Amino acid sequence: MAPNSILISLFLCSFMAASSAGNFYQDFDLTWGDHRAKILSGGSLLTLSLDQASGSGFQSKRQYLFGRIDMQLKLVAGNSAGTVTAYYLSSEGPNRDEIDFEFLGNLSGDPYVVHTNVYTQGKADREQQFYLWFDPTKDFHTYSFLWNPQRIIFLVDNIPIRVFDNGESYGVPFPKRQPMKLYSSLWNADQWATKGGLVKTDWSKAPFTAFYRNFKANACVWSKGSSSCANNKNNAWQTEGLDANSRRRLRWVQKYFMIYNYCSDLKRFPQGRPRECRRSRF
Repeated sequence: MAPNSILISLFLCSFMAASSAGNFYQDFDLTWGDHRAKILSGGSLLTLSLDQASGSGFQSKRQYLFGRIDMQLKLVAGNSAGTVTAYYLSSEGPNRDEIDFEFLGNLSGDPYVVHTNVYTQGKADREQQFYLWFDPTKDFHTYSFLWNPQRIIFLVDNIPIRVFDNGESYGVPFPKRQPMKLYSSLWNADQWATKGGLVKTDWSKAPFTAFYRNFKANACVWSKGSSSCANNKNNAWQTEGLDANSRRRLRWVQKYFMIYNYCSDLKRFPQGRPRECRRSRF
C-alpha cells in the first residue's frame, strides 16, 4: 500500500476500538510455553511463567497500523535476575518494524531496568534504558504505546518516558507501512540481561511469574490489506503529541531516571551520531 493510501485509510475509514473490556480470551492467543501461559478469572487476567525448562508467551489476534495500546503489568517479584519480560509491537519478516518495552530483572532490592527500542525495516540500535520511580512488582502499572504517523511515545502510567519522532524528512525510516501485533513473553536471558550477564538466573526461585490485566487498544485494526479506524471520540491519539505538562514530565523522567541513551554514546558511533539524535528535541 502506498504511503498516501495508508494516511487516507487512517483518517477516512470507520473507527474500530479493538478492545475496551480487555478480555484475554477474545484478544490474545497463548503461543508457547504450554501450561506456563494461563488466562484466568474469566478472561480478565493473564499470567506468564518461566522455569528452567521453558518460558512462555502470547500474541494479539489482531494486527494494528497506528493506535494507542495500554496494558497493566505486574512484573516478576523477588530475585528476578536473568529474566526478561518483553512487551512489544512487531510486524513479521526480516525487515520488520518493532516497538519494544523489555523489563530486565535484577537481584532483590535492586531496581528493574526498562529497556526500550525502535526497529525500522529490520534495523534497531536505538536503545534507551530507564529505572522506574516505583516498585513494578508490588502492584499493576500501565505501560502504553502511542503510535501515529508523526511519532511514537512510550508511556508509563500515562507519563511519557520516550519520544521517537518521524524523521523521514531527513532520511530516517519510520514504522508506518507494516501492521503489527502485540506480543509479550517471559524468558531467560541471563547471558546479558542483568549486569551484562554477570548475574545468572537463580532457578531455585522458579517459577517466575508476570501478570497482565486491563488490555485496551484504541487502534486501527488491519485486516485483508486495509485498516479500519477514524472518527471517534477516542481518536485523539491519531495526531497526539506532547503538551507543556507532558514535556515537563518527559524531561523529569529523562533527567532523573534515564540510565542509557544511544544518542549520548559517542564511543558507539565514532563516525557521528545517528541522524535522529542530531535532530531530536529530547
